[in-house]
Formats: sequence, C-alpha cells, structure tokens
Amino acid sequence: MKHAILSLAMVLLFGLAYAQNMVLNGDLEAWDNTTTPTDWTKAENITQATSPVHGGTYSAMHTSGESTRDFQQEITGVSEGVNYTINYYYLDNDPNARTRIWSYWLEGTNTLPAHADELRPGEYSSDNPEWQEFSVTLTAPAGADGFRFEVRVYKDNNIAGGAVYYDDFSFEPDEVFPEPTNYPSDFEAAADGLSIDLSWTDASGAQLPGAYLILASDEDNIQAPADGNAVSDDPDLADGSAALNIAYGVQECGFDNLQAGETYYFEIYPYTNGGQSIDYKNDGTAPAAQATTADIEIIESEDFDTGWGDWEAISITGDQVWERDNDYGMGGTPCARISGYSGGCNENEDWLISPAMDFTSYESETLHFYSAKNYDGQDLEVLISTNYDGGGDPVTADWTPLSPVLSAGSWDWTASGNLDISAYDDNPVYVAFKYLSDNSECATWEVDDILITGEGGLGAKELFFNETDLYVYPNPASGTLFIHAGGTINAYLAVVNTLGEVVYRGKIKNTDATLQIDISGWAPGLYLVHTYSGQERSGGRKIIVK
Repeated sequence: MKHAILSLAMVLLFGLAYAQNMVLNGDLEAWDNTTTPTDWTKAENITQATSPVHGGTYSAMHTSGESTRDFQQEITGVSEGVNYTINYYYLDNDPNARTRIWSYWLEGTNTLPAHADELRPGEYSSDNPEWQEFSVTLTAPAGADGFRFEVRVYKDNNIAGGAVYYDDFSFEPDEVFPEPTNYPSDFEAAADGLSIDLSWTDASGAQLPGAYLILASDEDNIQAPADGNAVSDDPDLADGSAALNIAYGVQECGFDNLQAGETYYFEIYPYTNGGQSIDYKNDGTAPAAQATTADIEIIESEDFDTGWGDWEAISITGDQVWERDNDYGMGGTPCARISGYSGGCNENEDWLISPAMDFTSYESETLHFYSAKNYDGQDLEVLISTNYDGGGDPVTADWTPLSPVLSAGSWDWTASGNLDISAYDDNPVYVAFKYLSDNSECATWEVDDILITGEGGLGAKELFFNETDLYVYPNPASGTLFIHAGGTINAYLAVVNTLGEVVYRGKIKNTDATLQIDISGWAPGLYLVHTYSGQERSGGRKIIVK
C-alpha cells in the first residue's frame, strides 16, 4: 500500500484547510508524475502547473482536444439526505478553451439524474483573467452513496490546444456522522483462477456506514485503519498489500491478476464520512477472510506498456489502425486503442491478434482482460481460432466468438470476467480483438492487461533456465532442508519429485533470506528445486533426500 500511504501523507500535509473535505488531494499538491495528480480517477490532457495557482504550489492545467477531455474523482461515503457543499476554482483566460462542471451523484456504479441543472449545466465558462469559484450546496438524493466530481474542457472557436486551470476542489458534508454501529456479516473470499472475489452482507444498526474499506495482504498481518486517515484505492496486490473503498450497498468486490498458488488475506472495515473526518469501526474483531488462488501458470500476458509484445495489429479496411502511443490505459500507462474517427466516422476493419499459443500442456485455460469504450458504435468482437496461420489474412481462418463482459461506455474500464477457453486445446491457438466502424458510427475501444492462464505444465516443462544464486544444503539431506536465494526478492520456490509432482511451494520475501523446510516426511529419492515467477523460471538444483 505504498502508493496509498504516500497519497495520504500528502493529503494530510496540504489539506489541513479542509477538515471535512472528502476529495482526496483536492488542492492538487500531490502528483504521481507531471500528468497524473494523485488519487484522481481520470486525468485526460492534465498537466501539473506552477503558475497560475489559486493556492499552494500547484494547479492542474487542462488542455482542450478535438473532443471532450475529462478530469474526475469518484468519492465514496456519501449518505442520502445529507447536504454537501461542492466547490472548486477555475481560470479560463484562453479563447481556445472553455470548461464546465459535469458531475453526478452515484448509486454504486450507476449515475443518478438528480440536480442536472446545477451539476451538468448548459452554460460554459467565459474568458476572465481572474480565478472564478464554483460553489453549490445540494442534498444527496435517495439512493446516493457516492459522487463523481468531474470537470471538462472543450475546444473553443473550433481550435484545440487551449487550456484552463483548476485548483482547490472540495466536497464537504454539513453533518459529521459517528462511526458505524456494526460490522458487516458473512464476509467471504472465493478464488476464481488468478482472481479472488469478496462478498458480504451489509452492516445494520442505528448508524449505517457510508462505505467499506477492504484491506488485502499476502500475509496474515493486516492492521486496522486509524480514524481520520482515509486510505486511497490501491487495487494492485503485486507489492503484497492493497486496498479498495466500496460504497455501502454494493456488497462485493474483487482482486485480479494475482500470483498462482498464493494465499491472500482480507479484512473489511465500515466507515462514515470521508477525508480527515473519516470514522472507521475498528474496535473489536473485524470480519476476516482468506482464499488461495489456483495453481496455474501464465501462458500469455500483455499490458502494452512498453510495446506490442508478440501481438500483431492487422488493418483490413480503412486508414485508422490500432495504436498504443497513449496514456489512457489502466493506471495511466499505454493500452491498445482503436478509433474509426478522423474528421468524421470512417469505415474500418482492424484486428489485434495474439501470438501462437500451445495449450497442449495445460488444462482449464482462461482469458481475462479489461476494456473501455466511448462514443456510439459496434461492440468489440473477441474471437478465438485454431487454424489461423499467423501473420496472414485473419479473414481466411475460422474464428469463434467469445462472450466477455465489455465496457458500456464513458471510458469505464471493465473486467471481461474469466472466459473459459479450455475447449480449444489444439496447437496453435490464437485470440483476437476485431474492431469495426462505418461512416455513421465509430466508437473508440481500448484494451489492456490481457491475461491467458492454464493449469498444469509445471512438471512437464524444463525447470532449469539461467542459473541464479540458489543454494540448497545439506545435500544429501534428511530431516531439514535449507534453501537460500541470494540477491532475490519475492522469489517463489518449488520442489518437484521425479514424477513431476510439486511437493513444496514457498516464497522468500526479502533479499538474502533462507527457508528452513521440514522434509522428515518426504520419501527418499531425487528432487529438483527451482525458483520461478509466472512462466519465467530461474535456477535449479538437484537434491537427494535420504
């Protein structure tokens, strides 16, 4: 949770003027990089600015493009019937840009139509050399449990490239609620491949929570959160810990792209209010759950951050093509992106095709990815083939459509679900994304974090790759075996017998650490020890157990 801790430190340092402000980093003093303000959900065409500023050191410059560009943060912990003051400052002194608020109350992930005139006005900003303030106090409508605080920039005079500036966002309740009366019940964790799904029954009692904080770890070491310290969303468990804020009433969430064969631990804490007024129920014993991911391997993965990998983009019709020169993907990194728009909608057929994959050593293969969409147009087609020749015309092959969950629009990143592709066990197997547009509709589609996994294959594959500092002693061994991976951090270890069966899995979590393994129950004979991460294995030692 390093990112979350850093974010909160910056909020506490720079946000003291807003004791009840539920906007994280509302004063824009914390930045992950010069184009990504910390804790903001969406930051399109945003750049850190040191001048002009309304207060503090930084503001956010929002540059207009050919189409609308959004700046957004989703706030949890809203309670229906409570008055909230929505406030921010903007500076529009550029004839080639204009701005306006475009916000929604949320019920879970659904937007509510309330207060359209105030939150989504028909008027735009006008040029003014001075900072201007937007401020309105509204009552959260029935069902509201969140708020999407969004502002937009538009080109003006039909010229893109102008800029407006923002600073000092706040969203403050008129009332501060006490901590929730009770914890939720029936908190459960269930593994699904490399994903873990969490579910629970909402808390009841005199004081209901506005939201829940889910804390996750790959060790049984979770600490209760402290009142007054809001924890930012950190869905990535790769560093060993993560956190999610989930609105009251949703009762489910999940974590994806986890390590195979790993046990993960979870606790849930209800809370009221937000920002520095956040009040957790953290007495007694919080509901806890754990689950172990499937013992599977990564067959193919691609996030397009540094290139296309082994994926191939093929254009059949039209001048528009798949591209990855962007920062629109998950986490603000590149993704695969396609649009048929250029001065208007155009006819296009474009394919994005995986490398050849061999499923013969695996079982229970699954496909998982994320998609985002905006504008009207055909759905992205997701296809699979076992007779494509690779590098040729994909139209000549037989492709079977798959049925993923796809983004409904508004650039919302959506998980596909785990698609069962185990019926396609020939060699080679290809997966493809097919985009179509015409002269009247040309949606933009984005794809990121593709993951194809399968069970098995560990004992059947060569275990020894480039050797690293792997020390196993004593050899021969009896009773106790020591394994030392020098210079390795977070090394996964497996010990395999001559039948290819994994008899031990472990993990060394810090540099120059040593595992001590009880082997008193192991049958005498030859064993193989190796380190691995996903498909990449390194090091290997033969040992004799007496």
